[in-house]
Amino acid sequence: MAFLYLAVRCLYTFLISTTFGYTSSSDTEIKVNPPQDFEIVDPGYLGYLYLQWQPPLSLDNFKECTVEYELKYRNIGSETWTTIITKNLHHKDGFDLNKGIEAKIHTLLPWQCTNGSEVQSSWAEATYWISPQGIPETKVQDMDCVYYNWQYLLCSWKPGIGVLLDTNYNLFYWYEGLDHALQCVDYIKVDGQNIGCRFPYLESSDYKDFYICVNGSSDTKPIRSSYFTFQLQNIVKPLPPVCLTCTQESLHEITLKWSIPLGPIPARCFVYEIEIREDDTTLVTTTVENETYTLKITNETRQLCFVVRSKVNIYCSDDGIWSEWSDKQCWEGMTKLIFFQCVFSFYIPEFFCDR
Repeated sequence: MAFLYLAVRCLYTFLISTTFGYTSSSDTEIKVNPPQDFEIVDPGYLGYLYLQWQPPLSLDNFKECTVEYELKYRNIGSETWTTIITKNLHHKDGFDLNKGIEAKIHTLLPWQCTNGSEVQSSWAEATYWISPQGIPETKVQDMDCVYYNWQYLLCSWKPGIGVLLDTNYNLFYWYEGLDHALQCVDYIKVDGQNIGCRFPYLESSDYKDFYICVNGSSDTKPIRSSYFTFQLQNIVKPLPPVCLTCTQESLHEITLKWSIPLGPIPARCFVYEIEIREDDTTLVTTTVENETYTLKITNETRQLCFVVRSKVNIYCSDDGIWSEWSDKQCWEGMTKLIFFQCVFSFYIPEFFCDR
């Protein structure tokens, strides 16, 4: 009877191992194979890569439980890994192609399929890097991109160190929604060299990674490529506020007001910085979220001037660039004055100020 029980148990273990793709070296140890054909694929999107794999061996008919995979990846040299758990056979993400990429993945079998304990396979690993051409000094220097008024993107750069006049640079860009990477068609040139790019209207490009590659060519030496990634809403530089006014509400109180900058940015997305001078001796700088600010004055105040600049706030972006300062507006004090004087240094149609 004992012999029959042992034979049945061995047969059961063999059938489970064959069906579910793991092996048992003892009654308590269960092993599962790692995913097959793990690779990092570059589709030509300037840093947006595909990580893909195939199921482990012997799991083609694995129906009773859902296999999961733990995927880890990072740029080589980074201290932290990005980790995801997925049931899919692929994953997509952005990377810095100025550095190499490393990734690893293993199979996870849930406890329902393994007698109460989760089983992990060994790791399958993959790496990817673009073989660099030219020395680092030949790549573009001081790359700077600004999304003016949330409408027009402009990038500029300086030529690499020690490159000759026959060197020229080309810019390519991609973001999710484009079928393929596009080349700049409106270069900014100095002495025949490309030193910047004016971008066309970028449809549906906000709140997603924007990838840029600037490569180069020269008859005398190879040129190193550079890769950049950012999100457009984080590099917006608005126009300055308009229609500044200052009103003396009482003998000791003045209210400063202005209108939101012209353009497509909604009012809820602005934060403002005010610079106030009183009689050319006192300088006060403060930040406000609304288009108005009230301050106290004294009987001795003869003149009060202020300027305002704008920036996209933390509710609409992670970062931003301050606009230029508005033109200065001043209030001139008089004894017992209960009205105001504001002089506009440029003309803004009234319908703009009434928005």
